[in-house]
Amino acid sequence: MERFRFCSFLFTLALSGSVYPAALVGSIGINYGQIANNLPSPDNVIPLVKSIGATKLKLYDADPLVLRAFANTGVEFIVGLGNEYLSEMREPDQAEAWVKSNVRPFLPATKITCITIGNEVLTFNDSSLSQSLLPAMQSVHTALVNLGLDKQVSVTTAHSLSTLETSYPPSAGAFRQDLTVYLSPILAFLTKVNSPFLINAYPYFAYKANPKQVPLDFVLFQANQGVVDPVSNLHYDNMLFAQIDAVYSALTALGYKKLPVQISETGWPSKGDADEAGATPDNAKKYNGNLIKLITRKKGTPMRPSSDLNIYVFAMFNENMKPGPTSERNYGLFKPDGSPAYALGIAGFDGVSNNNTSAGAGNSDDGGNNSDARPTPSSSSTGYLSISPATERDECVTSLVIFGSLGLLSFML
Repeated sequence: MERFRFCSFLFTLALSGSVYPAALVGSIGINYGQIANNLPSPDNVIPLVKSIGATKLKLYDADPLVLRAFANTGVEFIVGLGNEYLSEMREPDQAEAWVKSNVRPFLPATKITCITIGNEVLTFNDSSLSQSLLPAMQSVHTALVNLGLDKQVSVTTAHSLSTLETSYPPSAGAFRQDLTVYLSPILAFLTKVNSPFLINAYPYFAYKANPKQVPLDFVLFQANQGVVDPVSNLHYDNMLFAQIDAVYSALTALGYKKLPVQISETGWPSKGDADEAGATPDNAKKYNGNLIKLITRKKGTPMRPSSDLNIYVFAMFNENMKPGPTSERNYGLFKPDGSPAYALGIAGFDGVSNNNTSAGAGNSDDGGNNSDARPTPSSSSTGYLSISPATERDECVTSLVIFGSLGLLSFML
């Protein structure tokens, strides 16, 4: 689902008192979402991005103000084409017009490296959207080829982890059978054009759905006994890696073992409603801090220990206009005024000065208004509005899909 990103970030870290050079964290990115009316201008976001060593940002649209502001900064961008545009993007002429207006004018000054076509389309249970997804991807890729941009800009789409029907144990990971009619040709397309498979993964949802049974240490990358996959005999000490390996298994089952996987969203909220277990600053600090620490150690998953983890954290800012529960508006690393949402222990992050964002911004996590702040871009994808599970299924079922509180319990016994 859509969560802790709208941009990408890479850090110079100071975790547990040790400083990690920025060169070691090149695979971490940040989602830069803008569903808010109190965010700093893109020009004033640049110092925040630099302060944490970020080199990659992921957008849910192709906001020209952002892309223009980051020209010649060296920051790599994934731009998005919202779900609401899929139908018209099936038409080659429309797709080429979109690329000419939203991508080509910013190259090469702004390093746009990828376009995501839609977000979690297959789990919205909208047959029209699902049927338009691949044709839209193909049309945009063809437009890039026609314009001579396909070697520098790839095309893909981001999927929800609830595309999985089986995630326990990781070695038995499998996609939902009702979705394979759409997934198989998409995977063939990604292989043909050398694009990665993007997945949004949130251990937080599994914990939220069953906090009394899902061990908190297991989802926060804290020291724990871990679990062993009874088929592969691989040991897992955190849920995210188990989720990723379930995706690898699902891809292998469809014949795409070598397709690279990137985590386009993952994160943890620092605030939530009374019924949102675990949404606290301390847990957000542990999840994101420990995750970054693992990646700086170049540690892959048990199934793919040598594979680089390209992970985009969700998100850059708390976004006060997102609907839904309080957690939806509190996935940010930063508050709108540029101060950290919580202490993460990252050099240059915890001590960020408000002077870095001189544009007016509200100080409230959940609200705030400022007449000088930028409005929400009209081109933002509606598919990004909610981080909550995209399907209408019971959250316990979603938890089971995400790694499965039920599967996890039997896995841990």
